Amino acid sequence: MKKLLTFLFGICATVSVYGATVVATINGTPVTDTDITARTQLMTRQGKTSTDNRRIALQNIIDDHVKLEYAANFGVKPTDKDANSELENMKMTDLSESELAIARQAIRADIAWQVIVARTIVPMVDISDKDIQEETVAIAREHGLPIEMTLVRLVDIPQDVANKLTKPNTCDDAIKMAQDLGGAPQKFTALQYELSTDMRNRVADLPLLTWSKRVDNSVLLICDTKKTDEYGKLDDIIKQNTIYKQAMFLAEQQLKQLRRKATVVIHDDRYKL
Repeated sequence: MKKLLTFLFGICATVSVYGATVVATINGTPVTDTDITARTQLMTRQGKTSTDNRRIALQNIIDDHVKLEYAANFGVKPTDKDANSELENMKMTDLSESELAIARQAIRADIAWQVIVARTIVPMVDISDKDIQEETVAIAREHGLPIEMTLVRLVDIPQDVANKLTKPNTCDDAIKMAQDLGGAPQKFTALQYELSTDMRNRVADLPLLTWSKRVDNSVLLICDTKKTDEYGKLDDIIKQNTIYKQAMFLAEQQLKQLRRKATVVIHDDRYKL
């Protein structure tokens, strides 16, 4: 009798586990149509809708498995408690049991992957200060962020005199050069956005200590520039964003390699790529 009960219990357990259709296996772990339905429902709650949601859901589940297995190699193993805390923050605690299981797995995978990216990929990102400065200047120019500029302006200057202006070593050299040629240089300091639109456009790409072209019988020269506090913060923000973008690109390349190494068997032709 005892053996019979054990046999019957085994049959019931098998039916319970395999009652849903197995759509795919990932490194031997089954993924059922119920799992995919739960993931599509989660995606819908997150505002991610597509005519191909079920296929996308399976790809997401594959990525979850791959991320968690890879992170485990580094001892990174987020718990369901971690996932539940995040679900509370997302106000998604009213999910069904099947949705909760898939949601927890997805969140644990995201947490694990973020840790892996921070530990192994971000330290590899190399962003030059020159790239950051160039992007900062471009954004500052576009949005009119304050840059303090010290300039020299020569007005009512004939073209033949303008042709004699050469590159000075200092701002004082520029002033003396202009005076020696009979000019009356004006030196002033202003925030970039305080300049007229015409003057701002003329100095936008003008290198330091370089005379501008003669326009309206006048030439300009930038002696010095100084970043304000607001401008300085922009450097940090751009650097962080640039590092993040580069890290995400490298992380996606890493994930692609991990996908290729995973043993994924898709049993339902509707989900095959």
